[in-house]
Amino acid sequence: MIEVNAVTKSYGSKDNKLLVLKGITAKIADGDFVVILGASGSGKSTFLNVVSGLEQPDGGSVKYDGRDITKLSDSELTSFRKDTVGFIFQQYYLLPNMTVEKNVRMGADLAGKSGYREIIKAVGLEKKLKKYPGELSGGEQQRVSIARALAKKPNVLFLDEPTGALDEQTGRQVLDYISALQKERGFTMVMVTHNQNIAQMANTVIKMNSGKITEVSTNETPKTAYEIGW
Repeated sequence: MIEVNAVTKSYGSKDNKLLVLKGITAKIADGDFVVILGASGSGKSTFLNVVSGLEQPDGGSVKYDGRDITKLSDSELTSFRKDTVGFIFQQYYLLPNMTVEKNVRMGADLAGKSGYREIIKAVGLEKKLKKYPGELSGGEQQRVSIARALAKKPNVLFLDEPTGALDEQTGRQVLDYISALQKERGFTMVMVTHNQNIAQMANTVIKMNSGKITEVSTNETPKTAYEIGW
């Protein structure tokens, strides 16, 4: 269980301070698929960064099974991110001089985990092991980034606009891979997107506006990546 309580976050100096998160409180259950919706500037990516431990809030707490990660030292927070969470972003952040296998293996090695080849196979890239990122399509590169994140075997996977740079066909394919793996492996998944259709795939939908949560809803029958509009 992730518990976020009264979290605030601002950027800038005293004379030019921008308050981005304005007392956010939320709970995310283990194994849930959560989509965070909001327009540009609503605070959704900052919320993701704070909850995942990438950024420290100004105030409030973020607890994982009762452990407040806002109280951790820098080294403890680094260990927490390494052992507990995975990240997938709109940009792939692959190392161009490393093959598919080595990019994914890097994620596994970082967390001291094995079985990374099974994950490469699960995302359909077993025939691309020796290819370099520049030899892959956009969808294939995103699948490498997914495999690298999952090779850590994280308890929680955070995704920030993972289909933002993809066309519809590739975007649906990537979402289908991610959701299938989440169901199979049972990890918690928290995704930021501006695409309201993708929210139909989630169990829980959190809507944000102007740094606040405006609505939390549940989908009784989540749709697949090929059933939603685009």
